[in-house]
Amino acid sequence: MGAQPTLAVVGATGSVGTVMRELLTSRRNVWGEIRLVASARSAGKELSCRGEQLVVHELTPQVFDGVDVAMFDVPDDISLEWAPVAAAHGVTVVDNSAAWRMDPQVPLVVPEVNREALRHRPRGIVANANCTTMAMIMAVAPLHLEYGLRELVVASYQAVSGAGQLGVDTLHDQLSKVAGDRMLGSRPGNVRQAVGDDIGPFPAPLALNVVPWAGDLAPLGWSSEELMLRNESRKILGLPALKVSATCVRVPVVTGHSVAVHAVFGAELTADEARQTLRNAPGVILVDDPESGEFPMPIDAVGTDPAWVGRIRRALDDPRALDLFITADNLRKGAALNTVQIAELLAVELSK
Repeated sequence: MGAQPTLAVVGATGSVGTVMRELLTSRRNVWGEIRLVASARSAGKELSCRGEQLVVHELTPQVFDGVDVAMFDVPDDISLEWAPVAAAHGVTVVDNSAAWRMDPQVPLVVPEVNREALRHRPRGIVANANCTTMAMIMAVAPLHLEYGLRELVVASYQAVSGAGQLGVDTLHDQLSKVAGDRMLGSRPGNVRQAVGDDIGPFPAPLALNVVPWAGDLAPLGWSSEELMLRNESRKILGLPALKVSATCVRVPVVTGHSVAVHAVFGAELTADEARQTLRNAPGVILVDDPESGEFPMPIDAVGTDPAWVGRIRRALDDPRALDLFITADNLRKGAALNTVQIAELLAVELSK
């Protein structure tokens, strides 16, 4: 058994970086040194991790000297620039951005689903899936293994924290502006007037509203988030021809992405059979008792690690199809936890 490897957390001051530090503190310790890294403006700060105060280092090439694994939570352009720098220093990068997900030389890994993909990483980079994809794939993958997935039709309900702290602050500011006026939402335009220009990173107000858009404009009217769901699901499941149609919606929820899924399989299955499969699936909690008012909801999933799954029904018009609802904390399993899990698998490999 070798010495415990050294870990760098790049983007340690951000919202996902904060959750990463919390997870590193609460989970089994597999690391020697943990090196916190951020931009120059954060360098010198002290942050808590594993019960001690650690100084934040500036992101430079030298910061990767002696590092074995680096978890990146930075914007795409920063990852595109710095992940190869880290890899050139012999570091295996686990990246949480969208920069590398569809690179054929970079595995896109969900440990409960396709950890074997970690074996082939010629660029020294491993990608983490989009947080919405992650919530869905945790439930869809075990069903695929049993019944052979053929098609997905998905509607997402994405929390504002998916747009970072600015998204959270924007929603709270808007809610403060509309609180107490019970006429808002009952007349055209009055919510827009109350909110004013305070729409933050969203194309329209979110208070008392839902916005059928997440991501950037892609060809043919699709959004980048919708195409991400399609392409990442295909790659993770190893189904390059999988039919996927998604509509991504931003909702006034702080944390917890949800997806309503219509899944078509190659074999017939019942709702009870699907429940049994999901009851035994790793990283999944079954919450499916509508008669008692028990549904998977973001207010319950927030701060937890599993994907919560329920509202499981066999489609009325196709015995091979299921409808179900899934929710998960987009900052934990949707980002920080999956990154930490991948890094821990690499730590075990390095320590052998």
